[in-house]
Amino acid sequence: MESQERSRSFFHRCRNSGDMKGVSVLVALLLGMWGAQALEVSVGKVTTIEAVNGSTVLMPCTYSSCIGIMNLEFHWSYNKTEMLMTGMIPMEGKEARVNIQNERVEFVGTSKTNNISIIFKNITFEDQGDYICFGKNPKEKNRNHSATLTLIVVDELREVDNTLTVIIMSVVGAVIGLIVLIMAIKSLVLRLFQDKNKECLVSSSGNDNTENGLSGSKADDKPKPKA
Repeated sequence: MESQERSRSFFHRCRNSGDMKGVSVLVALLLGMWGAQALEVSVGKVTTIEAVNGSTVLMPCTYSSCIGIMNLEFHWSYNKTEMLMTGMIPMEGKEARVNIQNERVEFVGTSKTNNISIIFKNITFEDQGDYICFGKNPKEKNRNHSATLTLIVVDELREVDNTLTVIIMSVVGAVIGLIVLIMAIKSLVLRLFQDKNKECLVSSSGNDNTENGLSGSKADDKPKPKA
């Protein structure tokens, strides 16, 4: 009773003093910190896979948790109706115990890399649809998370048209080659000008020396005045 009165009086004071905004921010921060530590399951950035009819396809899935795992439960299901496999990882560093419920499914994950991926063999057009990777961590008060991977089955994989890529690479190569050619021509022209300037300086220096020598000889050839 006393604790209820204290709690009531605390929020009453906060409301009266205009501090409810601060309390809201504090609660939001605490929730954000909890969300950052929570279990997360991911199938990667590419959530749609195209595979050829009759082939084997890898369905990736990984999990992460900032506070670790304990008896992590996980499963793969098809279109939320058919269970493909279930599994449980006792703790970090321990490998999963799995129960395969579809003979074409094989578990290829490992707890060393937080990997709970599977491969699906001999797929058919009937296997198209959504495949859900689900995880639940009792260590986080049974916090759970799931990720969906969409499978599209085709007769043959479409060829990627690389024409635009080739054109862009050709243009980039041509531009780079032109820049290199311009720089080479510029370097050659600068070198020619430098050589020409050196020749001019040498020639000018020679002319100055010659003029000085001639004037000196003329002065020496002048007749000496008679006594």
